Amino acid sequence: MPKAYWVAVYHSIDDAKKFAAYIELAGPAIAKGGGTFIARGVAAKAYESGILERTTIIEFDSLEAVIATHDSPDYQAALVALDGGVTRDLRFVEAVE
Repeated sequence: MPKAYWVAVYHSIDDAKKFAAYIELAGPAIAKGGGTFIARGVAAKAYESGILERTTIIEFDSLEAVIATHDSPDYQAALVALDGGVTRDLRFVEAVE
């Protein structure tokens, strides 16, 4: 079974307080689901339609684990705290074997 990745590319962080509350809840929820942060921070360089904003890549053992973590009550509570505080593009992808 291939590993899978949770990729969040932020277009804007519109409310720093909501984002901070989200981070406080999301980090433990993602760790509980088996996620390992591979990269997170503002992009060093962007091309084409890219934006120099926060990007996060998290590795999981499987696509099923990514989806289960996202849909878990703990992560859903983090999304409630975020409540429109950011604009982002969230994708889940499987690794190439």
